[in-house]
Amino acid sequence: MFLLKSLLPRSAALALLIAGVCLPALVMAADELQDTFARMDAASIKFKGLSAEVNEIHHTAAINEDETLAGTVTVRHTKPHELRAIVDVRPPDAKKVLLTGHRVEMYYPKTNTNQIVNLDRKGSAMVDQFLLLGFGSTSAELRKAYDVTDGGPETVVAQKTVHLVLIPKSPDVKAKLTKVELWISDTLGLAVQQKFWEPGGDYTLATYSNIKLNPTPPELKWDIPKDAHTEYLN
Repeated sequence: MFLLKSLLPRSAALALLIAGVCLPALVMAADELQDTFARMDAASIKFKGLSAEVNEIHHTAAINEDETLAGTVTVRHTKPHELRAIVDVRPPDAKKVLLTGHRVEMYYPKTNTNQIVNLDRKGSAMVDQFLLLGFGSTSAELRKAYDVTDGGPETVVAQKTVHLVLIPKSPDVKAKLTKVELWISDTLGLAVQQKFWEPGGDYTLATYSNIKLNPTPPELKWDIPKDAHTEYLN
């Protein structure tokens, strides 16, 4: 970072040149952000759900270690501003996860165990908010909950995207999630990559490929064995 007092008189012309370059760059960034918001808004009108391949990296900063998993994700709009999602993780650490606004279920086939967490009102609101990130959310919803800045264009899974950086406005959310990064596809208007930052530097990076929009049937069933052992974690 350069300090103003370090500028020598002969650098004044260079400083003016830099200022002249930065101004149109800021205008371009603002235009790019508005174009991305417009694509998200257009996509949200038609969005009913999706299915995709997902690869996740869970990074633990304290030991500088990554845990990776791969599987599929299916998302459905159940009602306005509410989504239902199932993540099916492949072996060796196979499991299924159901996310809804008020409930999280985790089924482990090795032990035939289904663990259930019922969320309070605050937790339900956070799950809804996280599920909506990049999946059918409007720009107004995004800006209401986050301060959004443009991180510039990037290519992710062979798709041109705009990288958005989101800082939560709610202190409750910020206590658990310091920052979110979304890579919004130029063609889909949806996130093809998400990065969730936690306090302390831990993060989860999720990358989506082979995305299929509005698949049929529209309902999303939680299909686990009827004899699964159920554990309530709260």
